[in-house]
Amino acid sequence: MFDNLLVELGPWSWWLVGLVLLAAELILPGFFLVWIGLAAIIVGALSLLFWESGFWVWQAQGLVFAAVAVIVTLLGRRYLYNNSQVTDEPFLNQRGASLVGRTATLDQPIAEGRGRIRLNDTYWTVSGPDLPVGTRVRVVASNGRDLTVEPV
Repeated sequence: MFDNLLVELGPWSWWLVGLVLLAAELILPGFFLVWIGLAAIIVGALSLLFWESGFWVWQAQGLVFAAVAVIVTLLGRRYLYNNSQVTDEPFLNQRGASLVGRTATLDQPIAEGRGRIRLNDTYWTVSGPDLPVGTRVRVVASNGRDLTVEPV
């Protein structure tokens, strides 16, 4: 069946597969099908060149497609992750990290390494040396939802 489809559509079958994958990316966003669709279009371009060649059987096309898909995916991901832009809000989605350097007063004492402070409208669990209520502390680190503090 696959053999007949390739013969009927010729080199355009890869173009069709690539466009279907790109359309699927619009419906199911995840930015992964883009790379596979692009690989199918590249194999379609190669098929236009090599369609009449004896070595360009569907098995070879499948192997080239698999290799090109891996290469394009790796290159695309490298480009996206190395193309990070400088922003004026570097801690936009890292609320705890944005609090490093701020000072606050302990609302609950730090006993056995754990206590609480209030910054803005939120209570934060803190860790640090044992300190009594009312001590001024500075946030020195954030590890997710807990802050590390030291006395000022």
